[in-house]
Amino acid sequence: MKRIAQRGSLQRLACMLLLLAGTHVAAMATEPAAFSFGVIAHTGTASVDDAQLREGIVSSDADNLAFVVVNGIKAAAEPCSDKLFLRRKAVFESAQNGLIVSLAASDWTACTRENGASMAIERLTRIRELFFTDEFSFGASRLPLMRQARMPRFRAYVENLQWDVGNIMFATLNLPANNNAYMTAAGRNNEFEERMIANRDWLHRLF
Repeated sequence: MKRIAQRGSLQRLACMLLLLAGTHVAAMATEPAAFSFGVIAHTGTASVDDAQLREGIVSSDADNLAFVVVNGIKAAAEPCSDKLFLRRKAVFESAQNGLIVSLAASDWTACTRENGASMAIERLTRIRELFFTDEFSFGASRLPLMRQARMPRFRAYVENLQWDVGNIMFATLNLPANNNAYMTAAGRNNEFEERMIANRDWLHRLF
């Protein structure tokens, strides 16, 4: 696997679970076909022209990978605006390899209004509307995806994804790095608590 613009972040490892060849693989008589995939992580700095992201995607396209995971839509210092989200979406859509987005804390948890009030949940909802509406990945080589949202109880959690390459399962989980977006103030953790229930259910189903 070629490592593309990759930081050794705990966040990326938590957000993208590279899960489990199924137990049936051990019983198969033939070796599964080899493949490579890529991971692109934001550097944490603002980018006016998306140059680093574009460079990473172009580099991954040249490698003809099975898929590419982008960890994070934006850096923490960048605005939480629809304008930026739509611009990044257009960059993702330009990929040739199948491209999957895995959310990062910088995408939504610290988003605030001009008066300093949190708008994290509103921005998370908007991100879900913009980036997780299709049953396929971004990119020309569109990978079919299974979403936790197919279950009525968890229909909001469109960002929790699962896909297969050969006999190997991959999945994403919305588990942001800043203490999983837990709020210390009493009575402010409905989003955290509900997402934890959804995440536990998703992990149970995957395993």
